[in-house]
Amino acid sequence: MESLYLLLNLGSISIPFLFSFHPKLRFFKLWKGLFLGIVVMMLIFIPWDIIFTSQGFWGFNPDYYLGIKLFGLPLEEWLFFICIPYACVFTHYALQYYFPDMSLSKVWSKRISYTLMLALILVLSFYYERWYTLINYGLAVVLIPFVLQKNPELLRRFYITFLVMLIPFFIVNGVLTGSFIDSEVVWYNNDENLGIRMFTIPIEDSIYAFSMILICLYFTDLIKPSKIKKA
Repeated sequence: MESLYLLLNLGSISIPFLFSFHPKLRFFKLWKGLFLGIVVMMLIFIPWDIIFTSQGFWGFNPDYYLGIKLFGLPLEEWLFFICIPYACVFTHYALQYYFPDMSLSKVWSKRISYTLMLALILVLSFYYERWYTLINYGLAVVLIPFVLQKNPELLRRFYITFLVMLIPFFIVNGVLTGSFIDSEVVWYNNDENLGIRMFTIPIEDSIYAFSMILICLYFTDLIKPSKIKKA
């Protein structure tokens, strides 16, 4: 099914996009910051993706994409970096709208941040030669303290909303890595990762998603309209 990857992208963004114009949510008012965040995130993730694909650290099954490529990446892979962050950032703000008190205390947010950074550093100290693990966890180790210093309130909310995002993450990324279908859409060279899978999903993908979404959220929150900030 050559359109599978495309359908996963479009299916992920369709409902969030339609509800972006809901009179209560008015998520479209956050587009300026969101699209800036997506551009910044892509400037990091796309070169990384191109290099890893060219080096055979991962790749794409031609049975599941249309065959159109740009810099060695399928068109659907480019769309992935727009559709998935859009859907996730929308989910974050929708949850915040309906559950405005849903956030961790400052103490617990810091504890989780430091614990996560320590865990990632410990893993890197043993598996630094594995490129996906190194670049992926290394980015998170830099990103977490940066956001913790610049916008600690964002992390207090994001640690909770990210847990909710993990539900569609397991569904979409599960399909991409071979769950429910005959073969994977995206394959991985296990010599360049820890070789630990959550069902069919490499464990590194959870941190990959964490960093990708957090970058987009940081810029969305940074330049969102003042009226929304006050609300």
